[in-house]
Amino acid sequence: MTRELRIMVADDEGDMREFYQSMLPLLGHKVVAAVPSGEELVQRCKTLRPDLIITDIRMKDMDGIEAVARICKDEPMPVILVSAFQDNQLLERAQAEYIMGYLIKPIEQSDLAPAITIAMSRFEQFHMLRKEAADLRQALQDRKMIERAKGIIMKVAGIDEQEAFRRLQRMASDRNRRLVEVAEMVLVAEEMVRPGAER
Repeated sequence: MTRELRIMVADDEGDMREFYQSMLPLLGHKVVAAVPSGEELVQRCKTLRPDLIITDIRMKDMDGIEAVARICKDEPMPVILVSAFQDNQLLERAQAEYIMGYLIKPIEQSDLAPAITIAMSRFEQFHMLRKEAADLRQALQDRKMIERAKGIIMKVAGIDEQEAFRRLQRMASDRNRRLVEVAEMVLVAEEMVRPGAER
């Protein structure tokens, strides 16, 4: 069963906003705001930071796709788009990474529950993949820094790669530091003593 979610809804039709406000609590969720425009959706999301956004696409001032693009630029949130139209151009624009579901009006209560469950599950996977990618990038940067530090130690001390790595490990252990932190210290020290370092 899906946990209780704080959901923000946006639709320029009053009866649709009422539909969400009556149906979502029956599914165990809380509607934190129901707004009539894309501009208001952007503004309210900044302060309310919902768990999920359900928004109509076509609204008067700013469409739902543009609104969620602005919202998710800094902090991705899961989004379910709703439309009365099956438009290929809209579908192409709706393929942004943070859009996790797409419903065609008229929608029923029975449409909402599975759409929400799938959207949250997909967003969790998306979030994990982003974190893994960030971790891999960091690991690669750390590895490069350690390799450079090892090269400096080999050159200065006249020792082989294995011994240089052992010295880095020993220094990290003695100082209770991560290997990459010690490597950074070596790089900083090398920069300080490098000819022409002082301007």
